[in-house]
Amino acid sequence: MSDSQPNIIFIITDQQRFDTIAALGFDYMDTPVLDRLVREGVSFEQCHVTAASCAPARASLFKGYYPHTTGILKNADRWRRSWVELLNDAGYHCTNVGKMHSWPFETPLGFDERYVVENKDRYLEGRYYFDEWDKALRFRGLVKQQREQYRKLPDYGERLGAFEWELPEDAHPDVFVGDMAIWWIDNFPKTEPLFLQIGFPGPHPPYDPIPRYAEPYLRKDLPLMDVTDEELEKQPPPFQELRRHNCEIDHDSVVHQLSPSQQARQRQRAYYLANITMIDEKVGQILEALERNGYLENSVVIFTSDHGDCLTDHGHSQKWTMYEAITRVPLVVWAPGRFPQGVRLDGLCQQMDIGPAILEMAGVKPPETMEAISLLPAIEGETWAGRSHLFAEQAKDGILTGAEFMTMVRSDQWKIVHFMEQDYGQLFNLADDPNETNDLWDQPADQQIKQDMLAVLREWRIRSQYDTADWSQDWR
Repeated sequence: MSDSQPNIIFIITDQQRFDTIAALGFDYMDTPVLDRLVREGVSFEQCHVTAASCAPARASLFKGYYPHTTGILKNADRWRRSWVELLNDAGYHCTNVGKMHSWPFETPLGFDERYVVENKDRYLEGRYYFDEWDKALRFRGLVKQQREQYRKLPDYGERLGAFEWELPEDAHPDVFVGDMAIWWIDNFPKTEPLFLQIGFPGPHPPYDPIPRYAEPYLRKDLPLMDVTDEELEKQPPPFQELRRHNCEIDHDSVVHQLSPSQQARQRQRAYYLANITMIDEKVGQILEALERNGYLENSVVIFTSDHGDCLTDHGHSQKWTMYEAITRVPLVVWAPGRFPQGVRLDGLCQQMDIGPAILEMAGVKPPETMEAISLLPAIEGETWAGRSHLFAEQAKDGILTGAEFMTMVRSDQWKIVHFMEQDYGQLFNLADDPNETNDLWDQPADQQIKQDMLAVLREWRIRSQYDTADWSQDWR
C-alpha cells in the first residue's frame, strides 16, 4: 500500500445536529472523543446537507449530485450505486458496518461486504426487513424496544419519543454497531487500503439511551428555543400541516405535541444528547481498535451526520423542514501528521463535497459531471473561501404531505425556502436573526433580496441540468 492511498474511516451518525460537540462551542455536551478530533483535525462549521430526510441526503453524499439530479428525492426511492465503487476499483477493500439507508437496504453500493443495521423503528419501508441487529436480538431471545412496546406506556403521548433503554447495554443498536465495527477491525485479516464506513443508527429516534448516560443531561440547563405564537402563525401552510401530522401519527415512536411542556422538552433533549455521548464513547473504542491493529499509522478519519433534528425548536419534530437545526451538521476530518490540526473553517460547504475529497485522497479522479466540489484543498490548508450559496431539497413523502417540492437557498447572510408553484415561502436574514424566527417573506423592504435569491435558485437549476447532461440517472 502506498501512502498516497490512506485508509479512510468514514463515520456517519443519523440525525445529529451541528450543536452537539463541546469543542465546537457547545459546552453542555460531553463528547471527549469528538472534541479530540476537532482539536487535532479540520472542522467545517458551516457544512449543510442537500436534503431534509435520510435517503436523499445520503444518496447525494455518496454520489456527489443534488437530489433533483440523482432522482432520489425521498426515502425508499431506489438507490443502488455510489462512488464507493470507484474506491473498490482503485484497490480499496470497502466495508460497511451499520446504517447506509440505501434501497434496497442490502444493495452492494460498491462495498465488498455489508453488515447492515437500519432504523430502530421501521414502518414506512422495510417493516419486515431483519437486519444484523434484529438477528442478534433474536438469537439472544430478546425482543427489541420499538413502537408496539412503547405504545403500551400510559404516558406514551407525552414522551415526545423519549424512553429508557431497558435491555442489556450491549443490545442497544448504537453499542451494537460500535462493537460490531470493533469486532471486524480486530478479526478480519488486516487489509489495506481500507475504506470502512460505520453508520450509527442514533441519535435518530426513538430517543432511548442507556439511562446512566441520560442522567447528567437531565440535570443540565439545556438550550431549548422559545417558540412563540407569532413565529408559528407565520410558518408556511405545509409546515403548519406538518406540525399537525406529526401530532396525529407517531413516526419513529415520536408523538409530537403542539405545545409540549418544558419538562417533556428537557427530557427529549437530554435523551437525544445522551445518545450522542454513547456514540462518542464508541468512536473512541473504534479508534483504539484501529490503532492496535496498525491502521491509524496511515488513516484519515471523517465524522459527520446525515441531517439534524428540530427537537421541538420552531415547534417541529424531527426533520422535513429547512431550518439550520436540520440542514447544518458536523463535519470533522482527522489525520494528524497528514493534515493541519485544530483548524475550524466557517466557509459554506455542502456535505457531499467530502465525496470528491475522499476520492482524491485515494488517488481517484472524481467524475467531471460531479456537482460536489472537493474540500481537499481546504483540508490540506490551502486558501479556501467556500461556496457562495448552498442548496437543499425535499419532495412530498409520507410525512411532508402538504408540499410537492421545496428548495432551500442559503448565502452567508440570507436563506430562502421556496415551495413549488406557491406564493408563500420563508426568508430569513441570518445575520440579524440567526435563530430563524422572523420570517421576512412578505416584508416590503425585503422584496428585492427575495427576488435576488429566487434568481439564484433559477440559475442554479438551469446550470445543474446543463452540467449534468452527460450523467445518467440509470447510474443509481
